[in-house]
Amino acid sequence: MPLGNRLRLSCRWRLRRFHAPAVYSGKPDLIVSLTSYPPRFATLHFTVKSLLLQRLKPTRLILWIAHADADLLPQKILDLQREGLEIRYCEDIKSYKKIIPALESFPEAIIVTADDDVYYWPDWLAELVAAWRQHPQDVIAHRLRRIRLEGDAIRPYKEWALEVTDQSASPVNFAIGIGGVLYPPGCFHPAVLEREKFMQLCPEADDVWLYWMVRLNGRLVRHSGTKHVPYPWRGSQSTSLWKKNRERNDAQIERMISVFGEPWMDRA
Repeated sequence: MPLGNRLRLSCRWRLRRFHAPAVYSGKPDLIVSLTSYPPRFATLHFTVKSLLLQRLKPTRLILWIAHADADLLPQKILDLQREGLEIRYCEDIKSYKKIIPALESFPEAIIVTADDDVYYWPDWLAELVAAWRQHPQDVIAHRLRRIRLEGDAIRPYKEWALEVTDQSASPVNFAIGIGGVLYPPGCFHPAVLEREKFMQLCPEADDVWLYWMVRLNGRLVRHSGTKHVPYPWRGSQSTSLWKKNRERNDAQIERMISVFGEPWMDRA
């Protein structure tokens, strides 16, 4: 994480009362949802502050924490409840905590997921919402990969196209969670909430599960149309899932294919 962004975040936090955000007032409600766990708690307050300082204020900003981790939350995080953060406690379903409890609690809302270990620039949320207003049926992501095929067969995850930035919607567009993803209401197949199934098929690849659930419901993913580089906080990546999932994603993808088929095949 460049020091400049950290200093800008600190300055903006001190001056926040002089810069009132635009408050989202549309329908459906706009929920920003994230989760975290103890190895990330030391830098979590930086991410939450960057979300509280968005130029567009969501209906709710919710941090989901496993019941077993509740007593480990730093005071720096608890204090942010006075600034608009809402903390809720839930079953420990790993990274799925950032979206499944939100979908269950707010089934008619727009759910925007954020990761807990990066800096989000001031227009992060406004840009996602602006793109969604242009394409209200699509899932909107700030970062995409594009599934690479050989004929109809999927290639290994490491061979997929990186950093796709064109705004075309496609069955092979795959949203990457670190940049933030906007999920409009009704975009998922009903199976999205089946905890036993996603914990069995892809327990460490929520992006894979969510891609399948979007495509099984006939929806597409589209890039936001803006270009930003996500900056993780220094020291936050030692336990990153992406390092593990580079090797594990293919096995989890194969299990999803065996149960749900090949959703990149647009047969409509």
